[in-house]
Amino acid sequence: MNITILDDFQDAIRHLACFSKLDGHNVRIWNDHTQDEDALAERLKDTEALVLIRERTQIRAPLIARLGKLKLISQRGVHPHLDVDACTRHGIIVSSDMHPGVPSYATAELTWGLIIAAMRRIPQEMESLKKGAWQSTIGYGLRGRTLGIYGYGRIGSTVAGYGRAFGMKVLVWGRDTTLTKARADGYSSPASKQDFFEQCDVVSLHMRLVDGTRGIVNATDLARMKPTALMVNTSRAGLIEAGALENALRAGRPGMAAVDVYDREPVVSPQHPLLVMNNVVCTPHLGYVEHDAFETQFGGSFEQILAYHGGAPINVVNPEVLSGGKA
Repeated sequence: MNITILDDFQDAIRHLACFSKLDGHNVRIWNDHTQDEDALAERLKDTEALVLIRERTQIRAPLIARLGKLKLISQRGVHPHLDVDACTRHGIIVSSDMHPGVPSYATAELTWGLIIAAMRRIPQEMESLKKGAWQSTIGYGLRGRTLGIYGYGRIGSTVAGYGRAFGMKVLVWGRDTTLTKARADGYSSPASKQDFFEQCDVVSLHMRLVDGTRGIVNATDLARMKPTALMVNTSRAGLIEAGALENALRAGRPGMAAVDVYDREPVVSPQHPLLVMNNVVCTPHLGYVEHDAFETQFGGSFEQILAYHGGAPINVVNPEVLSGGKA
């Protein structure tokens, strides 16, 4: 089969142990990113199986209509970047392992790394030390402070456990079902969303971005945070009202932010508003980007290709393609 892998920025996939699963197939890997439809149509014109790295490239109906040889899209996780209906109309199988019940420990660990880095001002001190300065700032410890988890799902509950291990008081906010589960696990919830933002020293967001959560954190929420508080977002940029975080940081509430996600990715301009702020720690969407996580993600994606090639597709998102005999 002709297999294409997009957006492998680090050229990492060919070096994974699981890459050997594709031995005998013709594999083309692209290490840059484009969303230009003509460029993608040219790159994918002979592709039979397309491997996507999470949500890095949008695959929409106009592009799908131009990919006459494409039979399978293989990936892992949610798929808001895919026009599944258009895939179905064109007889393209979408296989995506949703890995139910398994949190992204890589994202949870990065979240905790960002919290420590931002609170202790590690990146700022590194830059200062490189310029010949010694101990230029004063950071904040975590023990005894309050960690706020907004969204107590698989990742949020894992981060809450890290907070407990570091001696923090953990507060949880979210839907009623979320709060019920958090209380059963021994965590507290405040009386209101207002109290949540006012009381927390660190607020970490852990929700999927859907219509009901877009902009769920607004300027008023941020203005209630302490001037010493930290806002952390390793989920999706759209959870925060557009422009609200930058404005809030300029106003001094919260005093800090740690961000792994952005409205438009990849971010290639050093003049991005968050990158020029000294009170923000920024990383380039590294949440799931970790060697063992890649082995799991792509090992599964390649298994889906092999299953399709063997005539028995697995983890099919649009099974009507199979029932319609279009595959």
